[in-house]
Amino acid sequence: MRRYLVLLLCIVLVSMNPLPAAKAEEPDAVPEVPQEIVRGTVRQVEESLEDTGLGEQGFESKAFYVDVEITSGPHKGRLVNIYHVTSGNPAFDIFVNQGDKVLLITESQDGELLNVYIGDHVRDTYIYTLLGLFVALLLLLGGRQGAKALFSLIVTGVLIGYVLLPLILRGYAPMPVAVAVSALAIIVTMFVVGGINNKTLAAVMGTVSGVLVAGLLALSMGTLAKLTGLSHEESQMLLYIPQGVAFNYQGLLFAGIMIGALGAVMDVGMSIASSMFEMKHVNPGLSALELFRSGMNVGRDIMGTMSNTLILAYSGGAMCLLLLFQAYDTPLIRILNTDKVATELIRALSGSIGLVAAIPLTALVAAWLASRSPSVSKQSSQQQNTGL
Repeated sequence: MRRYLVLLLCIVLVSMNPLPAAKAEEPDAVPEVPQEIVRGTVRQVEESLEDTGLGEQGFESKAFYVDVEITSGPHKGRLVNIYHVTSGNPAFDIFVNQGDKVLLITESQDGELLNVYIGDHVRDTYIYTLLGLFVALLLLLGGRQGAKALFSLIVTGVLIGYVLLPLILRGYAPMPVAVAVSALAIIVTMFVVGGINNKTLAAVMGTVSGVLVAGLLALSMGTLAKLTGLSHEESQMLLYIPQGVAFNYQGLLFAGIMIGALGAVMDVGMSIASSMFEMKHVNPGLSALELFRSGMNVGRDIMGTMSNTLILAYSGGAMCLLLLFQAYDTPLIRILNTDKVATELIRALSGSIGLVAAIPLTALVAAWLASRSPSVSKQSSQQQNTGL
């Protein structure tokens, strides 16, 4: 356990110094007033009868005078009055009531508070609460294995947040970076959770193969289908980031497909490898062919539910889009040929095929390694001789 803590400390230290993103050369510009995001608590809300000027443009706009106490930052404890306007669009409007916790955008210069705006509701408190509950349950119910799972989760998060994203932002090709990060995440997660043994090696080989199948299939089919990688608003916004990186948007799409399928394929790979080595442990007389058949039987039971998991996850993310098609009675031929829908379908199907492909690949490798693993047979023989 000590070596995991030492490794975790090293990763945390490295994560404190992430790879710097590329900086674009900017022309001389007029210096802006520095902004800072702080927290606040709404003390009073009073609707204003003043005309916001948006009603003439067809917006059901309202204005409010909101008294907010700043609860963090250099102006902590100060009570400010904010003129807050809503436009009538629920997607962008922020409605507040007395006692609400809000994020404030402040503009200050030379220690003097110039302007204050309501940026959003405070939500991170509830996220931290759920995160704490998750960690507590993981450690309480999982014990040592729970601690290992938590460690592997941290490693995966660090790899994505401090390796994958910064490298792509610096202009590196998304697909090779995603392959390398996926392989590293699989190796660390598997060997930390399962230990350094043939069982884990089989799970790693099967998982890496399945993820590569998903990525290559998405790459080939996406290229043939002429997917742009710009079907989502977030990818379109990358065209205008200040770093000025010329992204390969198709590569970003395929890299995302690989990362998205990673968790489910890892689950399948470890489940099959673990069950097969357990069968070999209980019955050392099983041949490689019998082990392979048993592994395939286990994989078939996993296959249906895990494939549904991927399909349902992607469908859930596109629920609003599907409702729009239903509301406007869009023809199926039009739906299937839409870039956004085709992207999601290829994403879901490629991930599911990669998951299914991982089953025979893991079973094949696990059967070969288990039948040639002296430690399994020796341990089983010792238990039989001692009557265990």
